[in-house]
Amino acid sequence: MNHYLATHVESLPPSGIRKFFDLVATMKDVISLGVGEPDFVTPWTVRESGIFSLEQGQTMYTSNAGLFELRDELAHHLSVTMGLSYKPLDEILITAGASEAVDLVMRAVLNPGDVVLVPNPSYVSYGPCATLAGATVHYIPTHAKDDFRLRVEDLTQAYTPQAKLLVLSYPNNPTGAIMTREDLLPIADFAAKHDLLVLADDIYSDLTYDGTHVSFASLPGMRDRTLFVSGFSKSYAMTGWRIGYVAGHKDLIAGLTKIHQYTMLCAPIMGQFAALEALRSAAEARDEMVAAYDRRRRLMVHGFRQMGLDCFEPLGAFYVFPEITKTNLTSEEFAEELLKEEKVAVVPGTAFGPSGEGHIRCSYAYSTEQLQEALKRIARFVQPRIS
Repeated sequence: MNHYLATHVESLPPSGIRKFFDLVATMKDVISLGVGEPDFVTPWTVRESGIFSLEQGQTMYTSNAGLFELRDELAHHLSVTMGLSYKPLDEILITAGASEAVDLVMRAVLNPGDVVLVPNPSYVSYGPCATLAGATVHYIPTHAKDDFRLRVEDLTQAYTPQAKLLVLSYPNNPTGAIMTREDLLPIADFAAKHDLLVLADDIYSDLTYDGTHVSFASLPGMRDRTLFVSGFSKSYAMTGWRIGYVAGHKDLIAGLTKIHQYTMLCAPIMGQFAALEALRSAAEARDEMVAAYDRRRRLMVHGFRQMGLDCFEPLGAFYVFPEITKTNLTSEEFAEELLKEEKVAVVPGTAFGPSGEGHIRCSYAYSTEQLQEALKRIARFVQPRIS
């Protein structure tokens, strides 16, 4: 039946992450470090708000843009925490997770033949979403020697006059890299010079362990050329609630809303009420989760270095991205053999693009006990191969 599929869909590779978790589903006693999902339960006050909305019969559509109360609270939150100023009426759109927001941005602004610039390694969806929108992707390699930060020199090399959109995702999945204001300023100058739109995916902004997160949209002159994407999944352990958002110039948001209203219509109302409560009352619970991730981060970096692997210290998100070239295995071979021999599931770095070769991604959004046992098994797998 494949001949019925659109050519660009048939040629699209499946997610490199999911391949390994199809295997995991068939095995027993596997420790999985693969899924980027908090192991915490959504804070009780947030769950209670969702439950209460159901009890009150709040099971209908909201406006396409989302509950005004949520958009208003988000506008206040972004102003206080990041110095960003957006009007809740027409510059914020509530989406079904940040993933929908990314897809909407790509489809709303890209024409066939446009080029999207994506630092690499990067989240698995950016390239496919751009392809589905008819654009071409130019990946920009980033490297451990540069702390996996995007350098303007590499951006310049990847640039083409057909480039329209630059994707920035810091703190980064899978590397855990961050970018400071000083790092971002040359990128902002480049974007202005070449009239690039910027998709700033700030979904991990609250999970920053060194300094304070700086949003690209907050830089001089960048607000109106930036589409700011974020959500509640990572910060508040709300992955299944599917609430994200995108903020930007009203003309751009109007374009995104056209697509949203014909496809998703609106994000789930119960999730929107829960997100509203998260902003109002869950800051302490969020900070406790972040502190736990920070402790686990240190455990993982120490563990990989102790077993003899080079491991960049992540300063954001909840992933480590150790280098495994000393084992003389490719990323794919390492992940496959580790799963078979020691029943630990990790994601090969190549799932996040060509620059991920020689690395694996491990999430530390798991209990300390699981992480310690996983490190023990990985060390047992690695040591004979590098000694």
